[in-house]
Amino acid sequence: MESQFIVSKFGGTSMGDAECMKRSAEVAYGQNSKLVVVSATSGTTNDLIELATTAEKNSWENAHLILSKIKVKHLKIARDLEMTPEKIDNLNQLFEELESMSRGVHLLKDCSLKALDSIQSIGERLSSLLFTEAMNIVLRREKSDRFAKWFDAREVLLTDNQFSKARPLTAEIKALCQEHLAIIKHTDVVMVTQGFIGRTKEGMTTTLGRGGSDYSAAILAEGMGADILEIWTDVAGIATTDPRICKEAVAIHEISFKEASELATFGAKILHPATLLPAIRSHIPVFVGSSFNPSLGGTWVRKDVEHSPLVRAMALRKKQILVTLSTPEMLYSHGFLYQIFKVFNDHKVSVDAITTSEISVSLTLDDSTLINRDLIADLEKFADVEVEENLALVSLIGNNINHTPGLAKKIFESIPDINVRMICLGASKHNFCFMINDEHGVEVINRLHQSFIGQKL
Repeated sequence: MESQFIVSKFGGTSMGDAECMKRSAEVAYGQNSKLVVVSATSGTTNDLIELATTAEKNSWENAHLILSKIKVKHLKIARDLEMTPEKIDNLNQLFEELESMSRGVHLLKDCSLKALDSIQSIGERLSSLLFTEAMNIVLRREKSDRFAKWFDAREVLLTDNQFSKARPLTAEIKALCQEHLAIIKHTDVVMVTQGFIGRTKEGMTTTLGRGGSDYSAAILAEGMGADILEIWTDVAGIATTDPRICKEAVAIHEISFKEASELATFGAKILHPATLLPAIRSHIPVFVGSSFNPSLGGTWVRKDVEHSPLVRAMALRKKQILVTLSTPEMLYSHGFLYQIFKVFNDHKVSVDAITTSEISVSLTLDDSTLINRDLIADLEKFADVEVEENLALVSLIGNNINHTPGLAKKIFESIPDINVRMICLGASKHNFCFMINDEHGVEVINRLHQSFIGQKL
């Protein structure tokens, strides 16, 4: 019987140092993973962005300090893994490439998104070389016939040319996966590759945006027709809410794709929302676990689940704003919402929740949107604009929410002294969300968790 084809992805904390890498390699070995996707080492992507920004705007000496920091960090891991001089040369080639690109940015005093993508790609390219070595250390120690081999994800992960947020070309990726990677299904190779990065048809390096390593893994799992996608991080699966703000949070054994998508969209940090899309398309179950303690188990994300509770989990998204647009022209007229959403589309701004009345429409956005003064100015062409800051969006995620009598009553009985600024219900049977003052967010989550999950309802 042919074994299952498992794609395993390890995040930045799982790549933190040589010990983390070897521990993650042990997990991959234990799971019999055939394709391993890795993020950059913890903090490296931020360092690379800082390097690019500093090279563009400041002295080369300042930029070189950051470059040296990145080099020292990765060479230490290489020494701890006892890499041979020949293999360290591969790392040095990447350092030289990084320095060359950074100097170009500095000389031109310009860092385009195309240049930034190429600079950021170095993080995953470095970590994957190091992890290939860690994987082979573990395989040799286990006396396995298998061996790890490095693979450039850009050979198969083809995207459009929207640099910094490139879109994968799904059909082409499937064909390239079969051309370049299908052989690993029938050999002893464990292929190690990079998340986050891709290339255009012209060969230019792209990135999928922050959090894109999970997305890469899901795309490759789909391209390979994988049986399981594993995402290994520093926590044991998905919890009923953020354990950092609610001590009563507990691990979820299983969650549906739709619930997990809602949870990720409305604030849960463990999964990138777009991660689930390729898995949904191809019915690939996703397992989320801790590489630091795999024995703790984790969470299965599936299309269909055995139990579908009314409230599965809840999320808190802080630093929100409420934008209210008011104009008498909305009354008995058509086309107003089209005009408004065209403005958001033109500025590439995503709206989270929306409510309307006869002459007003209210929308929730991340507070970072306020930086875009042109957006507010364009909205003011159509309506009076009121912006309320320092708000938080609370979301209850579950099942049959919009057809359950008494749910809203129980929610608001739990927080009778908290002012609710906006309620959004009805668009999804999986989500009930409302806005409150930011300062009350943690307290509200704790009260609701006790009412709905602490009592096992």
